[in-house]
Amino acid sequence: MSEYITLNDKAWEELFEKYNIVTQVEENGSFKISAKQIKECREPRLMTKFDHTVNLPELFKKNNLSILPVTRGDYIISHFKAYHKFESSDVGVTKVSIPSYIQSLDYSNITSEAVALNCAFATGIIEDFIEDEQLVPTVSGRMSSGMFDFDILDTSSKNHRQVNVVNSQIEIDAAYEGVKYLSLIEAKRDLSDDFLVRQLYYPFRTWCEKVTKEIKPVFLVYSNGIYRLYQYKFENPMDYNSLMLVKQRNYTIEEDTLITTEDVERILKSTAIISEPDDIPFPQADSFERVVNLCELLNQHNMTKSEITIKYDFDERQTDYYTNAARYLGLVEKKKDNDDILYQLTLQGQEILQKCYKQRQLDFCYLILQHKLFADVLSEHFETGVMPSKEEIVNRMKLSNVYNVVSDATYKRRASTIRGWVEWIINLIND
Repeated sequence: MSEYITLNDKAWEELFEKYNIVTQVEENGSFKISAKQIKECREPRLMTKFDHTVNLPELFKKNNLSILPVTRGDYIISHFKAYHKFESSDVGVTKVSIPSYIQSLDYSNITSEAVALNCAFATGIIEDFIEDEQLVPTVSGRMSSGMFDFDILDTSSKNHRQVNVVNSQIEIDAAYEGVKYLSLIEAKRDLSDDFLVRQLYYPFRTWCEKVTKEIKPVFLVYSNGIYRLYQYKFENPMDYNSLMLVKQRNYTIEEDTLITTEDVERILKSTAIISEPDDIPFPQADSFERVVNLCELLNQHNMTKSEITIKYDFDERQTDYYTNAARYLGLVEKKKDNDDILYQLTLQGQEILQKCYKQRQLDFCYLILQHKLFADVLSEHFETGVMPSKEEIVNRMKLSNVYNVVSDATYKRRASTIRGWVEWIINLIND
């Protein structure tokens, strides 16, 4: 069991013990639980919303379990393969512009999924990606699923299990109907490794019964000025796990996105090296994109450690790693909030996020390259055209004043972060 126990963990521990859920699943293949039963311990809406595998309560993770709604007030627990990993992407970024007559949309200040969708629609991103004409926004919000059955893989038996859905509640962030297709969009502002397929599948099945047009399930993720769109299809509409990626594209509305080698080299050569902090761990957060994304979420409101852990695609250890990485760069600060820790953007972090795309990325580069190890690795890459190996980076680290890093295993994990951040800088270059 994790050292960081959430309210959901505690409540599910009580329910698992009271209803002997693990044994019920092993003997019967699944266990049906009602919202009334869940409410004995905690509010069901807080106990059943797990958008990513990392958000699952510890007992679900330990026993390889997932939960799906089957009616408006009932859920089924089993060894479901309920999540899908986002495919890696190396596609470029298509630049679009917002119509000059639009005054009420600020594309540089995306505060919600709804605003991101409105900007994507106004700029033609949705139309270009869907490849349809005369798009009209139609259904959105909460609605009933109607009735349908589907098969889903049981990861324990390796067989498919049938699930019956009767008027479960679904929610659609946006739907756009054109001449040829009805496209159903799930939108997020947080970067993640995977997503709950139900967010696409239940709306897909619901509207397959209502329209004759082809349904296009689409996932949109907005972060750091980039709209990432993923179009999926269910090769077998009756099979929850038949999800396949059709295409993935990236777009931006930002006007100035050209970052040259000269831009990065100028920062590398002109940035003064600072002393390593002696009270903040050396970063262990390989994805710099997610450091930026965390800052974007904190730009909307301050968050406690528990809120970040529960709401974002982090477990409690990752919350520590990524918040400390942002603190290491001077982007985030923390303070005590009763019995919890509150994280907030520093003034510097707020100022950077208000800048245009290009200057924002270059400011992040500046903050990274103030630290000697990162600057040295990037310098070697520019000089040789080859990224130093992890072993070479570890040797550099052992000669430097790295705070609280002792074991070889820890050095290697930190070296992965150095490589990850330097590769992020290199990948910014688009000349």
